[in-house]
Amino acid sequence: MAATLSLNVRGAPTIMERMTVLLRGARTPGSTREIDVRLAEGVVASVTPTGEGEVRPGDDVVDARGATVVPGLVDAHVHWSQWAQVRRRVDVGHARGPEEVATTMAAAAPGVPGLVVGHGFRAALWSRPPHKEMLERAAPGVPIAVVSDDLHAVWLSPAALVLLGREHPTGLLREHEAFALMTELSTAPDPAELDRWVAAASTEAAARGLTGVRDFEYDDTVATWTRRAEHGLALRVAAAVWEPWLDATLHRGHRTGDAVTDLVTVGPFKILADGSLNTRTAACHHAYPDPADGHGALNIDPGDLRDLMARVARAGLHPAVHAIGDRANAVVLDAFAHVDGPGSIEHAQLVATEDVARFARPGLVASVQPAHLVDDRDVAERHWPDVHARAYPYADLVAAGARLELGSDAPVSPPDPWVAIAAAVARSGDERPPWHPEQALDVATALRASCGGRLELRPGDPADVALLDADPLHADPGTLRAMPVRATVLAGRFTHGAG
Repeated sequence: MAATLSLNVRGAPTIMERMTVLLRGARTPGSTREIDVRLAEGVVASVTPTGEGEVRPGDDVVDARGATVVPGLVDAHVHWSQWAQVRRRVDVGHARGPEEVATTMAAAAPGVPGLVVGHGFRAALWSRPPHKEMLERAAPGVPIAVVSDDLHAVWLSPAALVLLGREHPTGLLREHEAFALMTELSTAPDPAELDRWVAAASTEAAARGLTGVRDFEYDDTVATWTRRAEHGLALRVAAAVWEPWLDATLHRGHRTGDAVTDLVTVGPFKILADGSLNTRTAACHHAYPDPADGHGALNIDPGDLRDLMARVARAGLHPAVHAIGDRANAVVLDAFAHVDGPGSIEHAQLVATEDVARFARPGLVASVQPAHLVDDRDVAERHWPDVHARAYPYADLVAAGARLELGSDAPVSPPDPWVAIAAAVARSGDERPPWHPEQALDVATALRASCGGRLELRPGDPADVALLDADPLHADPGTLRAMPVRATVLAGRFTHGAG
């Protein structure tokens, strides 16, 4: 008999018994040809023209007529715990200066016991830098911490510095100081509460067709996601490893790609080569307009970077190296020349012309976040005034033979794959004309970069599927951005919609 499917209060389904799902009458992207897709035992069992197969006993039949079927979408770069938390923090992303941030935080403080945490300030276009005394004047004696939109800075009030056991002349902590502090800023009272927030965020992401993420949270992500998997997951997770947890990872014998549970695998090893554009710490060949920013900075000596990458590669961990400035990208590409095996460069925002072709190295992925080009076009024009035409060079990378994977860097931008796809295609997120449209991707290329490199399902693939109520290959940027998702299936189980 067919399996019974019930929906829980959040809209995510509960599978009462193992299912065989038959999606009938769906279309492949760009085609009017209808196909039936059978999902069984967690994989795509068959893909046949509609009418050529048969309905078998035990099939749960889903009428997919009018829908376009694509492989489940994957966000290649997230910080998932921070994404779950940030929506419970004070949003200051709208602020046009530090005083406005301070006023917003002061207004929120009376309703928040203890440390008041905000998120989203973007100081790169401000005429004055943040300072702890601005927060003190707006809210005397109140402990306030505000995380920057790019996650590379935390701004603290004097009371927050005392509460968190820090001393700092301005209260603006950047890079490694900020990363260490962010692990202390959880607003959840305990891990169980944070796990509930994470589960809710995962269910919402599944409603956008997302079936997997690569999580770069600064944490023992493998252990964290193994715990969460005990209660069920709405996403596949590749859990990245950071250096503080490297020895424990090697002791466990974990290698990138190893299955920890049915939906959790060991991810890559994360290394930070430089900082960010908004914090003006991205390492560049050119100097920033403000002499105080210099050329940005590398976070690791090039020789040490090469040695660390080679060490983890020998242990079976794929290096995933954060590089935003053109100097950082060149240094990381140099290091990859000494590393055997796959890896990725995360962000690749500014690339020297002579370095573009080097991204075609076999096994190397350019993991990029197109929403950043929409958010940062004005910042890039101010701080990279002579070279911003080389920023986010997606078309050049593809033409050179590089492999692209799209992501969001959530919470820097929302983990909505359609926002990323639309930004890569349109090179704009508002009424302004496209920014450097010569670097735009066509829809098919952007979609492949979000669907594991392919547009169509194949027998033997994981049963991760998205059913769309518009054909992305025939959609304009507005439709792409708001893509209607009829249903999402993860490992043969519905995580959104019930058919």
